[in-house]
Amino acid sequence: MKEFLKRKNIEISLKRYGIDALGAMAQGLFCSLLIGTIIDTVGKQFGIPFLTQTVATLRAGSNTVNYTVGGLASAMSGPAMAIAIGYALKCPPLALFSLAAVGFAANILGGAGGPLAVLFIAIIAAEFGKAVSKETKVDILVTPLVTIAVGVFLSWLIAPPLGQAAMSVGEVIRWATELQPFLMGILVSVIVGIALTLPISSAAICAALGLTGLAGGAAVAGCCAQMIGFAVISFRENKVGGLVSQGLGTSMLQMPNIIKNPRIWIAPTLASAITGPIATCVFRMEMNGAAISSGMGTCGMVGPLGVYTGWVNDIAAGTKAAITGTDWLGLALVCIVLPAVLSLLIHLAVRRLGWVKDGDMKI
Repeated sequence: MKEFLKRKNIEISLKRYGIDALGAMAQGLFCSLLIGTIIDTVGKQFGIPFLTQTVATLRAGSNTVNYTVGGLASAMSGPAMAIAIGYALKCPPLALFSLAAVGFAANILGGAGGPLAVLFIAIIAAEFGKAVSKETKVDILVTPLVTIAVGVFLSWLIAPPLGQAAMSVGEVIRWATELQPFLMGILVSVIVGIALTLPISSAAICAALGLTGLAGGAAVAGCCAQMIGFAVISFRENKVGGLVSQGLGTSMLQMPNIIKNPRIWIAPTLASAITGPIATCVFRMEMNGAAISSGMGTCGMVGPLGVYTGWVNDIAAGTKAAITGTDWLGLALVCIVLPAVLSLLIHLAVRRLGWVKDGDMKI
């Protein structure tokens, strides 16, 4: 069995499933749901007709669904996530392409917790597809049939309860944040921020849990603190290139340095513990856009854009009167200004203690 799994490149490990697959899933989400949300937001805010008008209509009985350009991208989130997962698992072509149907089924049947269902089901279906790939003379029939059959059956069987479980966890986090905005603001901000820097996907975690509202705002604060914090405190070593690659890219670039000297992580993490409750208690900053935005931070400014999208959605729904100056001030302070200032001050103290020296954060 070990030889068979090795020959089929089936590696049952935390790295393969918890890091590679989860990270790829976040990219699939970004290239579908998130980019679709951005396109819709840009179209609405700048009045671009091509981005706001209906470009496709789906009719199912008496129901009609109209899609914009962004809506079409968002509708493909299930297939995009599943194919991205299959790519990370090194699926052969026939299994990889078959995952489009699997992702669509898992995401639809998983409801609001669809991303979590896609993660589990696409991994299992992909591994089954890899196992049977090129084992018969009719591979072109067998591999897609097995991959799709396993995936759709599991989608029917476990996607609804998985989706419900994910949403229940997300609801508990949101409820706890509403009940204890200070303590939960710290916890959510620190944990999601740490996940952003680790080689796992904070975006996929937030999407899977449907993390929005005040909890989503705390998550945005934590992610921004990590990215902006590392970008600022490592400027001496990495200059403008490092500022941009970490501030608008990812703080994960510091992971090799964190392994060498974990104390470089103190400043951004403590900063997130401060900005999280400021977001939840002082500015009541909610992230009511796409849940994946909660775990993106300032990567492409997706986190702040998600907060802004939530404001727009709330105004359209009648739950918010208008975007105020306090809203903008809170967004700027929580996402940019405070992470930079707090991280720099804390890092100066850490350097004076001799815990961090020049070159420790060179990327």
